[in-house]
Amino acid sequence: MENIKGNIVDIINRKIFYGTVSYDSAKIIEITEEDSEKADEQYILPGLIDSHVHIESSMLVPSEFARIAVVHGTVATISDPHEIANVLGMEGIKFMLDNADKVPLKFYFGAPSCVPATPFETAGAKITTENIKSLFEDKRIKYLAEMMNFPGVIYDDPEVMEKIKIAKEMGRVIDGHAPGLMGEPLKKYVSAGITTDHETFMLSEALEKISLGMKIMIRKGSAANDYKELKSLISTHSNMVMLCSDDIHPDELILGHVNKIIKLGLKDGINIFNLLTAATLNPVLHYNLEVGLLRKGDFADFIVVDDLDDFNVIKTFINGNLVAENGKSFIKKVDFEPVNIFNTLPKQKEDFAIKSDSEAKVKVIVAIDEQIVTKSSEFVLKSNDGYLKTDLENDILKISVVNRYVDTPPAVAFIKNFGLMKGAIASSIAHDSHNIIAVGTTDEELCQAVNALIEAKGGIAVVYDGIQKVLPLPIAGLMTNEDYDKVAKEYSEINKIVKSLGCKLKAPFMTLSFMALLVIPELKLSDKGLFDGVKFEFTNLFV
Repeated sequence: MENIKGNIVDIINRKIFYGTVSYDSAKIIEITEEDSEKADEQYILPGLIDSHVHIESSMLVPSEFARIAVVHGTVATISDPHEIANVLGMEGIKFMLDNADKVPLKFYFGAPSCVPATPFETAGAKITTENIKSLFEDKRIKYLAEMMNFPGVIYDDPEVMEKIKIAKEMGRVIDGHAPGLMGEPLKKYVSAGITTDHETFMLSEALEKISLGMKIMIRKGSAANDYKELKSLISTHSNMVMLCSDDIHPDELILGHVNKIIKLGLKDGINIFNLLTAATLNPVLHYNLEVGLLRKGDFADFIVVDDLDDFNVIKTFINGNLVAENGKSFIKKVDFEPVNIFNTLPKQKEDFAIKSDSEAKVKVIVAIDEQIVTKSSEFVLKSNDGYLKTDLENDILKISVVNRYVDTPPAVAFIKNFGLMKGAIASSIAHDSHNIIAVGTTDEELCQAVNALIEAKGGIAVVYDGIQKVLPLPIAGLMTNEDYDKVAKEYSEINKIVKSLGCKLKAPFMTLSFMALLVIPELKLSDKGLFDGVKFEFTNLFV
């Protein structure tokens, strides 16, 4: 039997006392209270849980994600594998499950509910109702992952409703995805049995959802950050909120995870018990997780921090095993065989040209920093030699989505707020179908960036002044088998280059990846064309 002493944070009874935690064979045998809280002693508290994350967005496979996440005190995640499912279907989900099984971090995966997310884009696979049934026969699949097709729920789409019915029959909770949804449509959505939402970005919206029984996930990811708007809920409705990253890139993951949100909360004066309730208790109870909460008989999943002001994680234990200490991970690297699909051929610069004999008014996607929603605007662009040109002075650049599953012509439109003064960037991470998405100042450089990823079979790239930098992502075009520290360094270097070219966005590649996410309004681009996310239909580029 092992023992550890310190100030024990009891979130169930909301008290702190000095004592001993005794554990053996993965379980806590006894917790002994010896004295009142002692100054200058370490604190022992339950391990942290990310209540909604796409592991693929870290560009790391689950086993590598675990190696860095435990350093920050994360012991479990609620993970939706719909990114790789959109590329490889059931094969991709199996890869995530099998790879995650090789490390101690407790990954709880969901059955992706919307693959593909819409019929208006080309994905690599489809998850059917029969696939959902099959997935739920696996005890590792804990829930029906985010129901992005909220119009399908509201208007009783047969396939959507059948997936929800299967989840209910098999005793699984159902995650939501309903940005801005309020009023009668929200009531219909919640009444279908959907229990959470991580896309809420307005406080009034959150309060309405909570009033209907929905739990709100407060998100602080690399591109989307709703913490500032929603943080008051941690104090006012602590039993109805959870904390999540959703999508976090490697350069940020190496600096912090859920612990980073708790640090922010403490600086903002939020009570530690409310923060820990959101980060530990609520996800365990909501998803019925086999994760300990620092009680006798629980799994020995706990962390040690220096104090409750700075909240620096010193040690992380999972099932009684020390998996990280003082910034060092003890989880060993895992070997595996990559899986991927990339069937498109190299493009020509002419493929990205937009014909117009004269100047023309066009619809323009307006990107918003730290948000995945966009605005729709209109601009007049000049014509040169019969083709519309970008307008660097007004920050109107070209954006393209290239089908990576079938060799078809690129879809091309215009976008504002990327700020590039030269060059182009491209990524094979493009939610949710993960075709190639690129933004550039010239057709030639746009083409070069796209072709760099076709040659690499996936990754992120920047081209400028004849220079080309690529971070290959050979696993489904989403992830790499490299060490997390190397990936973070390479990603950070490319990110710095992009910002040196004029981009002012906090996370350029993360924002880029959401410009193809059709289920989030207002204006987006799929491999099939420009899409109006409000009317939920294709729209003409020319006004």
